[in-house]
Amino acid sequence: MLNRFFKLLACIIGVELIGSLSGFFAGDIPAVYAQLNKPFLAPPGNIVGIIWTVLYALIGLALFLVIDSKEPKNKTRSYILFGVQLALNFIWSILFFGGSHFWIASFISLFLWFSIIFSIREFRGISKGAAICFVPYLVWITYATYLSFGLALLN
Repeated sequence: MLNRFFKLLACIIGVELIGSLSGFFAGDIPAVYAQLNKPFLAPPGNIVGIIWTVLYALIGLALFLVIDSKEPKNKTRSYILFGVQLALNFIWSILFFGGSHFWIASFISLFLWFSIIFSIREFRGISKGAAICFVPYLVWITYATYLSFGLALLN
């Protein structure tokens, strides 16, 4: 039981750290965001960090549920898809805020959206809970992709 708890903790903290590292390498995200021309329905910058903290916890929980699942199905594809979406997530902020590569980052966001959909489909066969954990992430990335392209157009 204690081993499962530490696995859960490692998954959540690991994903949170990856998200924090991405933000660190991206530079002063709030300052860059404040200076951008924003599209309709752009959120205030102060809530985005809170949303990502919750989403990263759900992403880590999803990883734990896949790892912990007793489903005999081969999990290799799930791990690959998880790694792909996490890598795309990691580089988006660095490209968008750190490098001002708005268009490249927007297409990365679109690829991230597809990788999340494929992850949900793959997770569903291993852990329905893991698939459910990715639904808020998909909703947010749908919105974030709209914002990304909107910001690219306006800036």
